[in-house]
Amino acid sequence: MALFDGLNKYQPYALTVLRIMTGLQYIEHGTQKLFGFPSGGPATLSGLYLTQGILEAFGGLLIALGLFTRPVAFILCGNMAVAYFMAHFPKSFFPALNGGDAAILFCFVFMYLFFAGPGLLALDNRKK
Repeated sequence: MALFDGLNKYQPYALTVLRIMTGLQYIEHGTQKLFGFPSGGPATLSGLYLTQGILEAFGGLLIALGLFTRPVAFILCGNMAVAYFMAHFPKSFFPALNGGDAAILFCFVFMYLFFAGPGLLALDNRKK
């Protein structure tokens, strides 16, 4: 549609904003698990919860920086799919009821980043 054709030139910028904001949000989930921040509650440092916190904090940082974007996005996409089916799906079939809507969104955004790449302002784009 001609009305929206002019928006195509902004696609790399939109991808960049999506990558950075997704990474920052993902970091927050990790720091909540690892350090009890921002919730203020105690951190739970055991087993899968610790592993998840590390993946979220450091994976989110790499995504936000645009460093190793495609391999990290691939790992995090799979991680979110597994997390959804382990932690959320058993509670209910419906994501709005089982609290898994964020896990599903993260999963598909990471899948998109795996295929689309980092966009602009990414350390992956630096010259060797």
